[in-house]
Amino acid sequence: MNEPNPPPSDSNLSRLDLAIEGMTCASCSLRVERALKKVPGVQQADVNLATESARVQVPAEQAQALAPVLRRAVREAGYGVREDSAPAPAGASAWAGFAPVAWAIALTLPLALPMLAQPFGLHAMLPAALQFALATPVQFVLGAHFYRAAWHAVKVGAGNMDLLVAVGTTAAWALSLWLWASAPAGVMPHLYFEAGAVVVTLVMLGKWLELRVKRQTTSAIALLHALRPPLAQVVLRSGQIIEVPVAEVLVGDAVVVLPGQRVPVDGLVSEGRSQVDESMLTGEPLPVVKEVGAKLTAGSINADGRLRMQVTAVGAQTVLSRIIALVEDAQAAKAPIQRLVDRVSAVFVPAVIAIAAVTLLGALLAGLPLEEAVVRAVAVLVIACPCALGLATPAAIMAGTGVAARHGILIKDAQALELAHQASVVAFDKTGTLTVGRPKLVAFEALNPGQKDQALSRAASLQSASEHPLARAVLERAREQGLAWPTPQDLQAVPGRGLCGQVEGQAYRIASARWLGELGLSWGELEPQAQRWREQGASLSALLQERSGQLSVLALMAFADEPKPGAREALAALRRRGLRLVMISGDSRAAALAMGERLGLGRHEVQAEVLPADKAQAVRQLRADGSVVVMVGDGVNDAPALAAADVGMAMGTGTDVAMNAAGVTLMRGELCLVGAALDISSRTVRKIRQNLFWAFVYNVAGIALAATGGLNPMVAGAAMALSSVSVMGNALLLRRWRPA
Repeated sequence: MNEPNPPPSDSNLSRLDLAIEGMTCASCSLRVERALKKVPGVQQADVNLATESARVQVPAEQAQALAPVLRRAVREAGYGVREDSAPAPAGASAWAGFAPVAWAIALTLPLALPMLAQPFGLHAMLPAALQFALATPVQFVLGAHFYRAAWHAVKVGAGNMDLLVAVGTTAAWALSLWLWASAPAGVMPHLYFEAGAVVVTLVMLGKWLELRVKRQTTSAIALLHALRPPLAQVVLRSGQIIEVPVAEVLVGDAVVVLPGQRVPVDGLVSEGRSQVDESMLTGEPLPVVKEVGAKLTAGSINADGRLRMQVTAVGAQTVLSRIIALVEDAQAAKAPIQRLVDRVSAVFVPAVIAIAAVTLLGALLAGLPLEEAVVRAVAVLVIACPCALGLATPAAIMAGTGVAARHGILIKDAQALELAHQASVVAFDKTGTLTVGRPKLVAFEALNPGQKDQALSRAASLQSASEHPLARAVLERAREQGLAWPTPQDLQAVPGRGLCGQVEGQAYRIASARWLGELGLSWGELEPQAQRWREQGASLSALLQERSGQLSVLALMAFADEPKPGAREALAALRRRGLRLVMISGDSRAAALAMGERLGLGRHEVQAEVLPADKAQAVRQLRADGSVVVMVGDGVNDAPALAAADVGMAMGTGTDVAMNAAGVTLMRGELCLVGAALDISSRTVRKIRQNLFWAFVYNVAGIALAATGGLNPMVAGAAMALSSVSVMGNALLLRRWRPA
């Protein structure tokens, strides 16, 4: 049982996770869920058969008191609670838990082989006593857990897969015992010991194979856990470096990361330069250069340089821990479509027992021997186990969210996964989502073109001591052109207007368009250029020179945000999917339309001058006609709009608030991942539907065949075991998915 922080959706609720033991089918998970929901104080409970876990939301102030009550409720329902809910290690043995299955196979093979040889004219049935001696340990020792689970189900007035297996195989064993006891002396009756033993063995083998496949579907979580290094090299105040467990690292510590080591916690580079592999976190295959001031994320690998970092986050607050929490949330969540399966499962086992009883009575009334009637009823019980129904949805969700996480797409809840593929409208915030999010000097027009480089050098000199985004844009342009700039003197910032200072004995100013107007100056000969850039939504500034108290304009600077690399192509790909695209921006209409044109958006696809508080309303209006809306954003002011959309997608390069409000987080902030997220949603939902279709068809067809004598119990047992494995295997095919 672990008790992480309350989910962001409701600060008054706390979440408790339980690792459940003993669930074997959809009926089991539904019964555990009902038992948990009956506990006073429980607000929500979701039980996942594939992950064998329960997630319960309770009032935060009652969490500690309710934890043991919830454990007791699970045990009273006939199931167990493991204290350790961590996923199995990625390197766990593939043969773990196979020993009981091996014993069952060894005891059952001598019973089954003579039966398999009969079609070839070989008759070598074992003596009845030997058949009894081999089948009984399989039935009541190795298969004892079926009886225990069945008894717990009966005690609470419910049914499950174990009850069907226990009743069916016991009937075959008891029928064999009765036929043996009532046979005339010296006559070898046809017994069904092998049928019960084979069914028990096949079900055990199927559950073991299912568990093995299940480990692969949860490998994404295991691999993420494995990214956490156990130790960190902490620099003490004395300068000594010691190794300490990662759990003991504190915010503010200095940590050294050597080449080849994993970064133990989140932090900022304080010394050194290196390339860092962040592929396991972001899906980006190429290493990223990290210099002083750059962010380092726990779990990434330092490639070739020694780095010293200042710790900014530890434990559950690291990006890696939050990623793990998001993936675990998605894999433990219950998709809306699963509710239908739960309702079917609630009545499935009682209905199957009733069908088996009707089959028995119908066969007897039709004049069939008791032996044949019992065999048909047993086959009905065995074929109808609802394992595949319970696994169909969670197995696909686990595989889909796991493979998405490996490629930088974190899907926080199953509802987002199920809805995303239905999207008809994709709305985008502009700044930081469709654009780079930082201004760039897109034009530098000098009054005297021959002195353009000199003027840019003067502007860079004035801006060299400023941290303003526009100042960084000027310096970046000067560096690109290989210009040097002298050190300025007497710099003075004028808030909201610009700055002034001396460069090589001359007085200069950088003035905003507003300050230019206040000074009574105009653009003069640069007016046509200024007008053109104003129409495109650029922010304008002027470089002024002061001589003898007179100010004159030397150069015009136009600043604008730039589209993200690949943004236009990504939007075109979404349009080819038949999606309507909308850009929602708070910028002026001129600026928004200019950017929309650069991105390939039509005027009707641009909504401009939308205040942050009104973005959510704009999304609700898009939904008003029944459209399924995906909202993509990155800033704090996007959080209400992300929450208002059917599916919110947050750029991982954005703020924590946006990521918490969204159902999907795109770790690389690349717009091509929007289409990839829609694609993995579509493929996952397709797998869910395939699994549910075949599971329902299998059960309906199987019951009909068994009731009419078309299946014997052994074939039914094999088919039942195969159905669960096939559902898991079909879901596992999602692991081959790659973003286009």
